[in-house]
Amino acid sequence: MKPMASMHNLRNQQRVGVSAEVTIEKRDGSALDCKIANISRTGIMISCTQELVQELVPGQKAPIPGNWVPVKARFSVPVVATQPVLVIADGNIVHMRRIARDEYQVGIQFLEFEGNGYEYVDRYVSKLLAAATP
Repeated sequence: MKPMASMHNLRNQQRVGVSAEVTIEKRDGSALDCKIANISRTGIMISCTQELVQELVPGQKAPIPGNWVPVKARFSVPVVATQPVLVIADGNIVHMRRIARDEYQVGIQFLEFEGNGYEYVDRYVSKLLAAATP
C-alpha cells in the first residue's frame, strides 16, 4: 500500500472535523446551503456538490492569491449545550478541490466576524480540541 502524503495545512490553526449546516451568501445576495466539514479559528472547509461549486466559484477554477471570492458564512455553534448561537463571518473562498464525482471541498478564510462571532468560534474549537485530546 502506498503511504498517503500528509496534507499541507493551508490555515495556521488546528482543524476540527464537524458536521454542521452553513449558509454561504454571495456578494450578489444569493444564498446557498452547504455542510461544514471542518472548522478552525481562522476558517471553515465546506463540502458541497458540483452544482453549488459552479455557483460559488466563477468558472469552477481554484481561486488564486489576490483573486479570492468574497462570501459571508452563517452557521451555528453550541456555545452552551442547550443554546446554539449564530455566527456571521465575512470571508474569502481561498481553496477548492474535487474529492469525489459530485463532491467538492471549498475553503473559506474568515476576515471579520459580526458581534462576538470570533469568541464563539474560538470557544467551540477549543472545546472540540480538548475533547479530542486523550
